[in-house]
Amino acid sequence: MASRFNALKADAAWQKVWEENRTFAARNDSSLPRAYVLEMFPYPSGRIHMGHVRNYTMGDVLARYKRMTGHEVLHPMGWDAFGMPAENAAMEKGVAPGGWTRDNIATMKAQLKRLGFALDWTRELATCEPDYYGHEQALFLDLYAAGLVYRKESAVNWDPVDMTVLANEQVIDGRGWRSGALVEKRKLSQWFLKITQFADELLEGLKSLDHWPDKVKLMQENWIGKSSGLTFRFALTNGSDEIEVFSTRPDTIFGASFVAVAADHPIAQAHAADNVEALAFIERCKQGGTTAAEIETQEKLGYDTGLKAIHPLDASIELPVYIANFVLMDYGSGAVMGVPAHDQRDLDFARKYGLDVRRVVAEGDKTDPVFDGDEAYTGSGALVNSAFLDGMPVEEAKRAVIARAEAEGWGHGSTVYRLRDWGVSRQRYWGTPIPIVHCDACGPVPVPKSELPVELPHDVTFDVPGNPLDRHPTWKHVDCPSCGKPARRETDTLDTFVDSSWYFIRFASQPDDKPFDREAAEKWLPVGQYIGGVEHAILHLLYARFWTRALKHIGMLDIDEPFAGLFTQGMVTHETYKAADGRWLGPAEVENGVEIATGQPVEIGRVEKMSKSKKNTVDPEPIVDQYGADAVRWFMLSDSPPERDLPWSEAGIEGSWRFVQRLWRLFDGLEDAEGEDKALDRKLHQTIAGVAEDIEALSFNKAVAKLYELVAAIEKAAPSASRTNATRALMRLVSPMVPHVAEEAWAAAGHDGLVANAPWPAVDPALLVEDEVTIAIQVNGKLRDTLTLPKGTDRAATEAAALASDKVVRLLDGKAPKKVIVVPDRLVNLVA
Repeated sequence: MASRFNALKADAAWQKVWEENRTFAARNDSSLPRAYVLEMFPYPSGRIHMGHVRNYTMGDVLARYKRMTGHEVLHPMGWDAFGMPAENAAMEKGVAPGGWTRDNIATMKAQLKRLGFALDWTRELATCEPDYYGHEQALFLDLYAAGLVYRKESAVNWDPVDMTVLANEQVIDGRGWRSGALVEKRKLSQWFLKITQFADELLEGLKSLDHWPDKVKLMQENWIGKSSGLTFRFALTNGSDEIEVFSTRPDTIFGASFVAVAADHPIAQAHAADNVEALAFIERCKQGGTTAAEIETQEKLGYDTGLKAIHPLDASIELPVYIANFVLMDYGSGAVMGVPAHDQRDLDFARKYGLDVRRVVAEGDKTDPVFDGDEAYTGSGALVNSAFLDGMPVEEAKRAVIARAEAEGWGHGSTVYRLRDWGVSRQRYWGTPIPIVHCDACGPVPVPKSELPVELPHDVTFDVPGNPLDRHPTWKHVDCPSCGKPARRETDTLDTFVDSSWYFIRFASQPDDKPFDREAAEKWLPVGQYIGGVEHAILHLLYARFWTRALKHIGMLDIDEPFAGLFTQGMVTHETYKAADGRWLGPAEVENGVEIATGQPVEIGRVEKMSKSKKNTVDPEPIVDQYGADAVRWFMLSDSPPERDLPWSEAGIEGSWRFVQRLWRLFDGLEDAEGEDKALDRKLHQTIAGVAEDIEALSFNKAVAKLYELVAAIEKAAPSASRTNATRALMRLVSPMVPHVAEEAWAAAGHDGLVANAPWPAVDPALLVEDEVTIAIQVNGKLRDTLTLPKGTDRAATEAAALASDKVVRLLDGKAPKKVIVVPDRLVNLVA
């Protein structure tokens, strides 16, 4: 063996061996127990970053360990390849979205391969390829046939310059993220998936996910937002109209001081028909966001219609009716009852427009009906200033109002959900074409499955704003599949979250003639361990859970939950740098606090998640060139618990490289010898068991710490059969983490086959039990010596051994101790 580990040479050699032998290809016909390990697949944006490296290293360690423990492992890789960045590149650089995307895939695939990940590349997929999205179109049509897909008008974020719908995340301070134009609310006909039909199932299913983080389950629970309350009607004083509202707090009904309706509520639209001011206000409302989060933070604005609503429990109380920008038609009935004293949003609105603020829930003696202050009271207490409800606790009062409403016929108890059906239409080119044809005679008609995939045209232009599919001269013009008359293709494409809602099923089964084979897929599913960022906690994970249930609903799959285990890893972070002129600078552009190109000092900012926008990313390729793949992998697993952020540091990667060289020197010193080292044997078997337990728990930093300890113990040990055995076992123990140096050492040591195919070392349970303990000897409370004794040595023998210590004998100088305190298996304290 060479005295120094040549990482670049070994990396390339062993990666070639693994690829040629298809070492990590999962076998569908295997009789071994199965393990499906999956990291969230990446968007092919150009190059991988250290966040990718950390994510995939974690999954790789688990996948390699599972192979060593006798599992048939599926550990695939693919590309979430549709989306706006490709269209932006087309607009800004004049390149085709398909070519840009596929070039990026080739680059990123080569980078991933250099890190030696144990991936089954035979199952690689890209969502932008017709052989993937054609099957997605077939699934869409299956859901359409089952009544789980429908089309309706809905409010969207509309960019009037780019002439496209924007996702909520693409609206920044009310403006389009690319054009900077003020975003409008606009009604468009869009396709929806009936996720609300599964709301209770999705909520109940969270209880079975024992291996998911509690925070993620809570986020989904809140997003689904199941609420019980009262649906009731306010009659209007005009005698001809009613307004239906839903309230989770019917107990506060006597504190109501206004009713607010959405800008597109029928009452608002009717009022604006002959009122210029109301119409202008409604147009202003269209400038705001469409999400609950945006509405919560924007200024609360209202327009007084002059209409009055009659209180259902006291006809003498008349409440003003406002059109308000914080009410959406898509939530509830598009109208709310405002109770300012006990809801912060309502209080802000009431203070702005001088409305009554009446206290109706109080704790203690705060019963004054006049509510002062700018912070609503949302706590518990008893009802006050509320007629027949006075003195009741909140929950009792809720029940009393619901009972009264049902008895008198003006309302009923009901349950509503925050969750809304999933709008999947996008006015984009680079996405899955929706396989529907619009016919004036027949309406929306599904494309026959025999004509799938409906492929994207390649001859599109991006020189003007808007959807290229909509203005393509020929692509959208087709005959109706039903009546044969001239018709039009649907020019919207599917939300890219649809692509990622079933890719894990396609990884498990990839027949040519259908999306997946049920029997083959169910042998792998659910995914045993899914790994990815917490930023996907709601949308992607919720949509994937819905999609799996929808497929079960139509009989295509018998799986409830797609991911049995979920782990959300921390981010890789780095300092941020700004040039004197405000430009963001990358780490490679800065040295010793100075911009290399200009020699000017830079502003060093906070340590933040690596992001392309702030240029604080570290490209792994030059790091791998310098230190090798194993050093990068080891650093990603060291120090920080995997669920926490990991600060990138040059010192850290150099330390990891030194450890890889240290391993190599230890393997290089392997020699046959005789003799037994009981302490080393015990340390080895404790490490085998401990590292296995830590990997199973994804506590990689703890596993790393145990391996450091074992290496130190081997280095200190004298030559013996135990030392040789421990060194050979170490090759297998570190192989999931640093596979290249492990393979090189395994081969050099004369082993047949690959260490990747070797079994995990067996544990001798007898060696996990400590049969010796170290006893501390104190004199007057100060540590003076230690003893190693058989575990369970009785008090008399322990005391005798302590008194026989040379150091104790010298300190006592022939005198007997005044007192001897023995703590079995721990310490002896002699009071002199």
